[in-house]
Amino acid sequence: MPSTPHVRCRACGALAALVILLAAATAVPGQDQPAAPANWKAGVASIVITPAHSMWMAGYAARNKPSEGTAQDLFAKALAIEDADGTRLVVVTADLIGIPRGLRDSLVARVREKFGLAPEALLLNASHTHCGPELRASKASQLALGEDRVAQARAYLEVLETKLLTIIGQAIERLEPARIAYSHARCGFAMNRRLLTDRGYVIGPNPDGPVDHSVPVLRVETAGGRLNAVLFGYACHNTTLSFYEFCGDYAGFAQQYLEESHPGATALFLTGCGGDQNPYPRRALEQARQHGRALANAVEAALEARPRTIAGPLRLAQDEVVLNFAPPPSREELLKRLASSDRYERRHAERLLEELDANGRIRDEYPYLVHAVRFGNDLTLVALAGEVVVDYSLRLKRELSTADANGPIVWVSGYSNDVFGYVPSVRVLEEGGYEGGGAMRHTAFPGPFAATLEERIVGKVHELLAGSR
Repeated sequence: MPSTPHVRCRACGALAALVILLAAATAVPGQDQPAAPANWKAGVASIVITPAHSMWMAGYAARNKPSEGTAQDLFAKALAIEDADGTRLVVVTADLIGIPRGLRDSLVARVREKFGLAPEALLLNASHTHCGPELRASKASQLALGEDRVAQARAYLEVLETKLLTIIGQAIERLEPARIAYSHARCGFAMNRRLLTDRGYVIGPNPDGPVDHSVPVLRVETAGGRLNAVLFGYACHNTTLSFYEFCGDYAGFAQQYLEESHPGATALFLTGCGGDQNPYPRRALEQARQHGRALANAVEAALEARPRTIAGPLRLAQDEVVLNFAPPPSREELLKRLASSDRYERRHAERLLEELDANGRIRDEYPYLVHAVRFGNDLTLVALAGEVVVDYSLRLKRELSTADANGPIVWVSGYSNDVFGYVPSVRVLEEGGYEGGGAMRHTAFPGPFAATLEERIVGKVHELLAGSR
Protein backbone atom coordinates (compact mmCIF):
# COMPACT_ATOMS: atom_id res chain seq x y z
CA MET A 1 0.00 0.00 0.00
CA PRO A 2 1.51 3.36 -0.99
CA SER A 3 2.76 5.56 1.78
CA THR A 4 1.07 8.83 2.69
CA PRO A 5 3.80 10.90 1.02
CA HIS A 6 3.24 8.98 -2.21
CA VAL A 7 -0.52 9.65 -1.99
CA ARG A 8 0.14 13.36 -1.52
CA CYS A 9 2.47 13.30 -4.51
CA ARG A 10 -0.21 11.72 -6.74
CA ALA A 11 -2.70 14.34 -5.53
CA CYS A 12 -0.23 17.07 -6.37
CA GLY A 13 0.18 15.59 -9.82
CA ALA A 14 -3.57 15.63 -10.36
CA LEU A 15 -3.72 19.21 -9.12
CA ALA A 16 -0.87 20.20 -11.42
CA ALA A 17 -2.66 18.62 -14.38
CA LEU A 18 -5.80 20.54 -13.50
CA VAL A 19 -3.82 23.79 -13.33
CA ILE A 20 -2.35 23.07 -16.78
CA LEU A 21 -5.80 22.42 -18.21
CA LEU A 22 -7.18 25.63 -16.69
CA ALA A 23 -4.22 27.60 -17.99
CA ALA A 24 -4.78 26.24 -21.48
CA ALA A 25 -8.45 27.15 -21.29
CA THR A 26 -7.70 30.72 -20.28
CA ALA A 27 -4.58 31.33 -22.36
CA VAL A 28 -4.51 34.51 -24.40
CA PRO A 29 -4.30 33.77 -28.14
CA GLY A 30 -0.97 34.84 -29.55
CA GLN A 31 0.85 34.04 -26.28
CA ASP A 32 0.44 30.35 -25.53
CA GLN A 33 -1.70 29.22 -28.45
CA PRO A 34 -0.95 28.94 -32.16
CA ALA A 35 -1.71 32.15 -34.02
CA ALA A 36 -4.66 32.29 -36.39
CA PRO A 37 -3.75 32.25 -40.09
CA ALA A 38 -2.98 35.61 -41.66
CA ASN A 39 -5.91 35.48 -44.10
CA TRP A 40 -6.25 39.26 -44.51
CA LYS A 41 -4.06 41.96 -45.95
CA ALA A 42 -3.72 45.31 -44.21
CA GLY A 43 -1.76 48.53 -44.62
CA VAL A 44 -1.73 51.75 -42.65
CA ALA A 45 -0.52 55.32 -43.16
CA SER A 46 -0.56 58.59 -41.23
CA ILE A 47 0.03 62.26 -42.00
CA VAL A 48 0.05 65.54 -40.08
CA ILE A 49 -2.84 67.84 -41.04
CA THR A 50 -2.20 70.70 -38.63
CA PRO A 51 -2.67 73.99 -40.51
CA ALA A 52 0.63 75.54 -41.54
CA HIS A 53 -0.43 78.93 -40.24
CA SER A 54 -2.90 80.55 -37.87
CA MET A 55 -6.53 80.32 -38.98
CA TRP A 56 -10.02 80.41 -37.54
CA MET A 57 -11.04 77.35 -35.58
CA ALA A 58 -14.15 75.18 -35.73
CA GLY A 59 -16.65 74.11 -33.12
CA TYR A 60 -17.53 77.12 -31.00
CA ALA A 61 -19.44 80.10 -32.35
CA ALA A 62 -18.23 82.23 -29.43
CA ARG A 63 -14.61 82.23 -30.62
CA ASN A 64 -13.65 85.73 -31.71
CA LYS A 65 -10.12 85.35 -33.08
CA PRO A 66 -7.95 82.90 -35.02
CA SER A 67 -5.76 80.17 -33.53
CA GLU A 68 -2.76 81.07 -31.39
CA GLY A 69 -0.58 78.00 -31.63
CA THR A 70 -0.55 74.21 -31.48
CA ALA A 71 -0.85 72.15 -28.31
CA GLN A 72 -0.78 68.88 -30.25
CA ASP A 73 -0.50 68.11 -33.95
CA LEU A 74 -3.61 66.97 -35.80
CA PHE A 75 -3.43 63.77 -37.84
CA ALA A 76 -5.26 61.94 -40.59
CA LYS A 77 -4.76 58.18 -40.78
CA ALA A 78 -5.78 55.48 -43.23
CA LEU A 79 -6.25 51.75 -42.63
CA ALA A 80 -6.61 49.62 -45.76
CA ILE A 81 -8.02 46.11 -45.37
CA GLU A 82 -8.30 43.47 -48.10
CA ASP A 83 -9.99 40.08 -47.80
CA ALA A 84 -8.99 36.83 -49.52
CA ASP A 85 -11.18 37.67 -52.51
CA GLY A 86 -9.48 41.01 -53.08
CA THR A 87 -12.33 43.18 -51.75
CA ARG A 88 -10.94 46.31 -50.12
CA LEU A 89 -12.06 48.74 -47.44
CA VAL A 90 -10.18 51.91 -46.52
CA VAL A 91 -11.04 53.58 -43.21
CA VAL A 92 -9.80 57.17 -42.90
CA THR A 93 -9.89 58.89 -39.52
CA ALA A 94 -9.08 62.57 -39.01
CA ASP A 95 -8.64 64.99 -36.11
CA LEU A 96 -11.21 67.38 -37.55
CA ILE A 97 -14.59 68.85 -36.61
CA GLY A 98 -16.23 66.90 -39.43
CA ILE A 99 -16.15 65.64 -42.99
CA PRO A 100 -17.78 68.13 -45.39
CA ARG A 101 -19.96 66.37 -47.95
CA GLY A 102 -18.15 68.13 -50.79
CA LEU A 103 -14.82 66.77 -49.59
CA ARG A 104 -16.17 63.23 -49.47
CA ASP A 105 -17.74 63.50 -52.93
CA SER A 106 -14.48 64.75 -54.42
CA LEU A 107 -12.40 62.08 -52.70
CA VAL A 108 -14.79 59.33 -53.80
CA ALA A 109 -14.32 60.35 -57.43
CA ARG A 110 -10.56 60.56 -57.13
CA VAL A 111 -10.00 57.25 -55.32
CA ARG A 112 -12.28 55.49 -57.80
CA GLU A 113 -10.21 56.81 -60.68
CA LYS A 114 -6.81 56.29 -59.07
CA PHE A 115 -7.27 53.15 -56.97
CA GLY A 116 -10.46 51.54 -58.28
CA LEU A 117 -12.28 51.90 -54.96
CA ALA A 118 -16.07 52.00 -55.02
CA PRO A 119 -17.80 54.61 -52.82
CA GLU A 120 -18.79 51.97 -50.27
CA ALA A 121 -15.10 50.99 -49.92
CA LEU A 122 -14.18 54.39 -48.44
CA LEU A 123 -15.23 55.20 -44.88
CA LEU A 124 -14.30 58.69 -43.62
CA ASN A 125 -14.66 59.51 -39.93
CA ALA A 126 -13.96 62.72 -38.01
CA SER A 127 -12.99 62.84 -34.33
CA HIS A 128 -15.04 66.05 -33.98
CA THR A 129 -12.33 67.85 -32.08
CA HIS A 130 -13.39 71.43 -31.38
CA CYS A 131 -9.78 72.53 -31.59
CA GLY A 132 -9.28 71.99 -35.31
CA PRO A 133 -9.51 74.34 -38.31
CA GLU A 134 -12.68 75.92 -39.66
CA LEU A 135 -13.95 73.86 -42.62
CA ARG A 136 -17.09 75.72 -43.69
CA ALA A 137 -16.43 76.84 -47.24
CA SER A 138 -19.80 77.08 -48.97
CA LYS A 139 -21.42 80.21 -50.31
CA ALA A 140 -23.99 79.98 -47.52
CA SER A 141 -21.16 80.22 -44.98
CA GLN A 142 -19.99 83.59 -46.28
CA LEU A 143 -22.90 85.37 -44.65
CA ALA A 144 -21.94 84.07 -41.20
CA LEU A 145 -18.16 83.93 -41.56
CA GLY A 146 -17.17 86.47 -44.18
CA GLU A 147 -15.29 85.98 -47.45
CA ASP A 148 -11.81 85.91 -45.90
CA ARG A 149 -12.60 83.07 -43.51
CA VAL A 150 -14.36 81.06 -46.19
CA ALA A 151 -11.42 81.55 -48.57
CA GLN A 152 -9.08 80.36 -45.81
CA ALA A 153 -11.18 77.25 -45.25
CA ARG A 154 -11.23 76.49 -48.98
CA ALA A 155 -7.45 76.74 -49.20
CA TYR A 156 -7.05 74.39 -46.24
CA LEU A 157 -9.52 71.89 -47.71
CA GLU A 158 -7.55 71.74 -50.95
CA VAL A 159 -4.38 70.84 -49.05
CA LEU A 160 -6.31 68.40 -46.86
CA GLU A 161 -7.81 66.54 -49.81
CA THR A 162 -4.37 66.03 -51.34
CA LYS A 163 -3.06 64.69 -48.04
CA LEU A 164 -5.99 62.30 -47.62
CA LEU A 165 -5.50 61.00 -51.15
CA THR A 166 -1.82 60.47 -50.34
CA ILE A 167 -2.37 58.35 -47.22
CA ILE A 168 -5.12 56.33 -48.90
CA GLY A 169 -2.62 55.43 -51.61
CA GLN A 170 0.13 54.70 -49.08
CA ALA A 171 -2.13 52.42 -47.03
CA ILE A 172 -3.04 50.46 -50.16
CA GLU A 173 0.59 50.23 -51.25
CA ARG A 174 1.53 48.83 -47.83
CA LEU A 175 -0.98 45.97 -47.88
CA GLU A 176 0.63 42.85 -46.43
CA PRO A 177 -0.62 39.59 -44.89
CA ALA A 178 -2.35 40.28 -41.61
CA ARG A 179 -4.54 38.90 -38.84
CA ILE A 180 -7.53 40.84 -37.51
CA ALA A 181 -9.18 40.34 -34.14
CA TYR A 182 -11.79 42.15 -32.06
CA SER A 183 -12.11 42.83 -28.35
CA HIS A 184 -13.65 45.54 -26.22
CA ALA A 185 -13.49 47.29 -22.87
CA ARG A 186 -15.22 50.19 -21.14
CA CYS A 187 -14.39 53.79 -20.30
CA GLY A 188 -16.44 56.08 -18.07
CA PHE A 189 -15.70 59.77 -18.59
CA ALA A 190 -18.49 60.33 -21.14
CA MET A 191 -21.72 61.61 -19.61
CA ASN A 192 -25.05 62.51 -21.15
CA ARG A 193 -25.15 66.28 -21.53
CA ARG A 194 -28.89 66.85 -21.89
CA LEU A 195 -30.06 68.21 -18.54
CA LEU A 196 -33.72 68.94 -17.91
CA THR A 197 -34.32 72.28 -16.16
CA ASP A 198 -37.23 74.68 -15.74
CA ARG A 199 -36.03 76.22 -19.01
CA GLY A 200 -36.22 72.92 -20.86
CA TYR A 201 -33.23 70.82 -21.88
CA VAL A 202 -29.88 72.56 -21.61
CA ILE A 203 -26.29 71.38 -22.01
CA GLY A 204 -25.08 70.16 -18.63
CA PRO A 205 -23.91 66.93 -16.99
CA ASN A 206 -26.76 64.45 -16.61
CA PRO A 207 -25.48 61.34 -14.80
CA ASP A 208 -28.85 59.61 -15.26
CA GLY A 209 -29.06 60.05 -19.04
CA PRO A 210 -28.33 57.29 -21.59
CA VAL A 211 -24.67 56.59 -22.41
CA ASP A 212 -22.60 54.05 -24.32
CA HIS A 213 -19.35 53.44 -22.47
CA SER A 214 -18.20 50.60 -24.74
CA VAL A 215 -14.71 50.83 -26.28
CA PRO A 216 -14.66 48.57 -29.35
CA VAL A 217 -11.17 47.63 -30.55
CA LEU A 218 -10.03 46.13 -33.84
CA ARG A 219 -6.52 44.73 -33.58
CA VAL A 220 -4.49 44.36 -36.79
CA GLU A 221 -1.31 42.28 -36.63
CA THR A 222 1.27 41.42 -39.25
CA ALA A 223 1.81 37.78 -40.18
CA GLY A 224 4.78 37.86 -37.81
CA GLY A 225 2.61 38.90 -34.88
CA ARG A 226 3.60 42.58 -34.64
CA LEU A 227 0.81 45.02 -33.78
CA ASN A 228 0.47 47.13 -36.92
CA ALA A 229 -2.72 49.10 -36.24
CA VAL A 230 -5.42 49.45 -33.63
CA LEU A 231 -8.78 50.95 -34.57
CA PHE A 232 -10.84 51.91 -31.53
CA GLY A 233 -14.00 53.86 -30.79
CA TYR A 234 -15.87 55.78 -28.11
CA ALA A 235 -19.17 57.65 -28.06
CA CYS A 236 -18.35 61.13 -26.78
CA HIS A 237 -17.92 64.69 -28.04
CA ASN A 238 -14.31 65.83 -28.29
CA THR A 239 -15.12 68.99 -26.35
CA THR A 240 -12.87 68.94 -23.30
CA LEU A 241 -11.12 72.02 -24.69
CA SER A 242 -12.27 75.39 -26.03
CA PHE A 243 -9.02 77.35 -26.17
CA TYR A 244 -7.21 78.82 -29.20
CA GLU A 245 -4.65 76.12 -29.89
CA PHE A 246 -4.90 73.23 -32.32
CA CYS A 247 -5.32 69.94 -30.48
CA GLY A 248 -6.91 66.52 -31.01
CA ASP A 249 -8.49 66.70 -27.53
CA TYR A 250 -8.92 63.42 -25.60
CA ALA A 251 -9.01 61.33 -28.79
CA GLY A 252 -5.74 62.85 -29.97
CA PHE A 253 -4.06 62.10 -26.66
CA ALA A 254 -5.44 58.54 -26.55
CA GLN A 255 -3.95 57.86 -29.99
CA GLN A 256 -0.66 59.45 -28.96
CA TYR A 257 -0.37 57.36 -25.78
CA LEU A 258 -1.16 54.11 -27.60
CA GLU A 259 1.44 54.77 -30.27
CA GLU A 260 4.03 55.61 -27.59
CA SER A 261 3.25 52.32 -25.82
CA HIS A 262 3.36 50.30 -29.06
CA PRO A 263 6.22 51.63 -31.23
CA GLY A 264 5.58 51.04 -34.90
CA ALA A 265 1.81 50.70 -34.49
CA THR A 266 -0.72 53.27 -35.69
CA ALA A 267 -3.74 54.09 -33.52
CA LEU A 268 -6.92 55.28 -35.23
CA PHE A 269 -9.96 56.71 -33.42
CA LEU A 270 -13.44 56.04 -34.82
CA THR A 271 -15.98 58.37 -33.21
CA GLY A 272 -19.13 56.75 -31.88
CA CYS A 273 -22.67 58.11 -31.49
CA GLY A 274 -21.69 60.86 -29.08
CA GLY A 275 -23.89 63.71 -30.27
CA ASP A 276 -25.43 64.14 -26.81
CA GLN A 277 -22.38 63.08 -24.77
CA ASN A 278 -19.66 65.29 -23.28
CA PRO A 279 -16.40 64.47 -21.50
CA TYR A 280 -16.54 65.46 -17.86
CA PRO A 281 -14.80 67.25 -16.27
CA ARG A 282 -13.79 69.60 -19.07
CA ARG A 283 -12.09 72.89 -20.04
CA ALA A 284 -8.45 72.26 -18.99
CA LEU A 285 -5.69 70.74 -21.14
CA GLU A 286 -4.72 68.43 -18.30
CA GLN A 287 -8.28 67.08 -18.25
CA ALA A 288 -8.02 66.28 -21.97
CA ARG A 289 -4.82 64.39 -21.24
CA GLN A 290 -6.49 62.53 -18.37
CA HIS A 291 -9.44 61.49 -20.54
CA GLY A 292 -7.02 60.43 -23.26
CA ARG A 293 -5.09 58.33 -20.78
CA ALA A 294 -8.32 56.74 -19.49
CA LEU A 295 -9.38 55.83 -23.03
CA ALA A 296 -5.92 54.54 -23.93
CA ASN A 297 -5.98 52.40 -20.78
CA ALA A 298 -9.32 50.96 -21.84
CA VAL A 299 -7.85 50.05 -25.23
CA GLU A 300 -4.86 48.45 -23.50
CA ALA A 301 -7.26 46.42 -21.35
CA ALA A 302 -9.08 45.29 -24.50
CA LEU A 303 -5.79 44.28 -26.08
CA GLU A 304 -5.09 42.05 -23.07
CA ALA A 305 -8.54 40.43 -23.15
CA ARG A 306 -9.22 37.28 -25.12
CA PRO A 307 -9.88 38.53 -28.67
CA ARG A 308 -12.28 37.15 -31.22
CA THR A 309 -10.60 36.33 -34.51
CA ILE A 310 -12.32 38.11 -37.39
CA ALA A 311 -12.81 36.23 -40.64
CA GLY A 312 -13.99 37.41 -44.03
CA PRO A 313 -15.26 38.07 -46.51
CA LEU A 314 -15.85 41.80 -46.56
CA ARG A 315 -19.32 42.89 -47.61
CA LEU A 316 -19.77 46.61 -48.21
CA ALA A 317 -22.92 48.66 -48.69
CA GLN A 318 -23.74 52.35 -48.74
CA ASP A 319 -26.81 54.31 -49.73
CA GLU A 320 -28.72 57.52 -49.13
CA VAL A 321 -32.03 57.82 -47.36
CA VAL A 322 -34.11 60.97 -47.63
CA LEU A 323 -34.70 62.75 -44.32
CA ASN A 324 -37.44 65.37 -44.27
CA PHE A 325 -37.36 68.58 -42.30
CA ALA A 326 -40.31 69.81 -40.30
CA PRO A 327 -42.32 72.48 -42.19
CA PRO A 328 -40.10 75.59 -42.51
CA PRO A 329 -41.04 79.00 -41.10
CA SER A 330 -43.05 81.30 -43.34
CA ARG A 331 -41.61 84.44 -44.91
CA GLU A 332 -43.54 86.51 -42.37
CA GLU A 333 -42.00 84.57 -39.50
CA LEU A 334 -38.52 84.91 -40.97
CA LEU A 335 -38.97 88.68 -41.36
CA LYS A 336 -39.93 88.88 -37.68
CA ARG A 337 -36.79 86.98 -36.74
CA LEU A 338 -34.63 89.60 -38.43
CA ALA A 339 -35.41 91.83 -35.45
CA SER A 340 -34.34 89.20 -32.89
CA SER A 341 -31.81 90.15 -30.24
CA ASP A 342 -30.11 86.79 -30.92
CA ARG A 343 -27.55 87.31 -33.69
CA TYR A 344 -27.56 83.61 -34.61
CA GLU A 345 -31.32 83.66 -35.06
CA ARG A 346 -31.01 86.77 -37.23
CA ARG A 347 -28.32 85.19 -39.42
CA HIS A 348 -30.34 82.00 -39.77
CA ALA A 349 -33.38 84.00 -40.91
CA GLU A 350 -31.22 85.89 -43.40
CA ARG A 351 -29.88 82.64 -44.90
CA LEU A 352 -33.35 81.17 -45.27
CA LEU A 353 -34.73 84.35 -46.82
CA GLU A 354 -31.88 84.30 -49.34
CA GLU A 355 -32.71 80.71 -50.21
CA LEU A 356 -36.41 81.53 -50.50
CA ASP A 357 -35.71 84.48 -52.81
CA ALA A 358 -33.25 82.54 -54.96
CA ASN A 359 -35.22 79.29 -55.31
CA GLY A 360 -38.80 80.22 -54.53
CA ARG A 361 -38.82 77.65 -51.73
CA ILE A 362 -36.87 76.42 -48.73
CA ARG A 363 -35.44 72.92 -48.92
CA ASP A 364 -37.51 70.29 -47.17
CA GLU A 365 -35.24 67.22 -47.28
CA TYR A 366 -31.67 66.04 -46.88
CA PRO A 367 -29.91 63.06 -48.56
CA TYR A 368 -28.49 61.16 -45.57
CA LEU A 369 -25.62 58.68 -45.96
CA VAL A 370 -25.73 55.25 -44.31
CA HIS A 371 -22.72 52.93 -44.53
CA ALA A 372 -22.56 49.28 -43.51
CA VAL A 373 -19.57 46.92 -43.43
CA ARG A 374 -19.76 43.21 -42.63
CA PHE A 375 -16.64 41.23 -41.73
CA GLY A 376 -18.03 37.81 -42.54
CA ASN A 377 -20.34 36.67 -39.75
CA ASP A 378 -18.09 38.07 -37.03
CA LEU A 379 -18.40 41.86 -37.05
CA THR A 380 -20.94 44.38 -38.34
CA LEU A 381 -19.78 48.00 -38.52
CA VAL A 382 -22.45 50.65 -39.10
CA ALA A 383 -21.23 54.17 -39.95
CA LEU A 384 -23.80 56.97 -39.77
CA ALA A 385 -23.49 60.54 -41.01
CA GLY A 386 -23.87 63.60 -38.80
CA GLU A 387 -23.67 64.16 -35.06
CA VAL A 388 -25.66 61.11 -34.09
CA VAL A 389 -27.06 60.88 -30.55
CA VAL A 390 -26.39 57.82 -28.45
CA ASP A 391 -29.92 56.38 -28.86
CA TYR A 392 -28.95 55.12 -32.33
CA SER A 393 -26.00 53.12 -31.05
CA LEU A 394 -28.02 51.59 -28.23
CA ARG A 395 -30.94 50.75 -30.49
CA LEU A 396 -28.94 49.30 -33.37
CA LYS A 397 -26.82 47.15 -31.09
CA ARG A 398 -30.00 45.87 -29.49
CA GLU A 399 -31.71 45.13 -32.80
CA LEU A 400 -28.73 43.72 -34.69
CA SER A 401 -27.23 41.60 -31.93
CA THR A 402 -28.24 37.99 -31.49
CA ALA A 403 -28.51 35.65 -28.52
CA ASP A 404 -25.87 33.47 -30.15
CA ALA A 405 -22.47 34.16 -28.58
CA ASN A 406 -20.95 33.41 -31.98
CA GLY A 407 -23.21 35.89 -33.75
CA PRO A 408 -21.89 39.12 -35.22
CA ILE A 409 -20.48 41.83 -32.99
CA VAL A 410 -22.15 45.18 -33.64
CA TRP A 411 -20.12 48.42 -33.75
CA VAL A 412 -21.91 51.71 -34.48
CA SER A 413 -20.10 54.95 -35.32
CA GLY A 414 -21.34 58.44 -36.07
CA TYR A 415 -19.58 61.45 -37.64
CA SER A 416 -18.96 59.43 -40.79
CA ASN A 417 -18.73 60.51 -44.43
CA ASP A 418 -20.76 63.72 -43.99
CA VAL A 419 -20.91 65.78 -40.79
CA PHE A 420 -23.57 68.42 -41.42
CA GLY A 421 -25.25 68.83 -38.02
CA TYR A 422 -27.12 66.93 -35.33
CA VAL A 423 -29.11 63.75 -35.92
CA PRO A 424 -31.55 63.42 -33.02
CA SER A 425 -33.61 60.37 -32.18
CA VAL A 426 -37.36 60.81 -31.96
CA ARG A 427 -37.00 61.03 -28.18
CA VAL A 428 -34.46 63.87 -28.39
CA LEU A 429 -36.45 65.57 -31.14
CA GLU A 430 -39.58 65.61 -29.00
CA GLU A 431 -37.66 66.81 -25.93
CA GLY A 432 -36.12 69.68 -27.90
CA GLY A 433 -33.01 71.51 -26.77
CA TYR A 434 -29.77 72.02 -28.64
CA GLU A 435 -29.45 68.56 -30.20
CA GLY A 436 -33.19 68.33 -30.79
CA GLY A 437 -33.28 71.30 -33.15
CA GLY A 438 -31.81 74.35 -31.45
CA ALA A 439 -28.43 73.86 -33.13
CA MET A 440 -30.03 74.23 -36.57
CA ARG A 441 -29.78 78.02 -36.28
CA HIS A 442 -26.03 77.60 -36.81
CA THR A 443 -26.65 75.88 -40.17
CA ALA A 444 -28.31 76.68 -43.47
CA PHE A 445 -31.06 74.13 -42.77
CA PRO A 446 -34.60 75.37 -42.09
CA GLY A 447 -35.05 73.82 -38.68
CA PRO A 448 -35.62 70.48 -36.94
CA PHE A 449 -35.99 67.22 -38.82
CA ALA A 450 -39.39 65.60 -39.14
CA ALA A 451 -40.20 62.81 -36.68
CA THR A 452 -39.77 60.18 -39.43
CA LEU A 453 -35.97 60.43 -39.39
CA GLU A 454 -35.17 57.69 -36.85
CA GLU A 455 -37.25 54.99 -38.52
CA ARG A 456 -35.87 55.90 -41.94
CA ILE A 457 -32.25 55.73 -40.78
CA VAL A 458 -32.67 52.49 -38.83
CA GLY A 459 -34.71 51.01 -41.65
CA LYS A 460 -31.96 51.80 -44.15
CA VAL A 461 -29.37 50.12 -41.92
CA HIS A 462 -31.45 46.93 -41.82
CA GLU A 463 -32.00 47.12 -45.58
CA LEU A 464 -28.28 47.45 -46.34
CA LEU A 465 -27.31 44.60 -44.04
CA ALA A 466 -30.01 42.33 -45.41
CA GLY A 467 -28.78 43.01 -48.93
CA SER A 468 -25.13 42.32 -48.04
CA ARG A 469 -25.59 38.77 -46.78
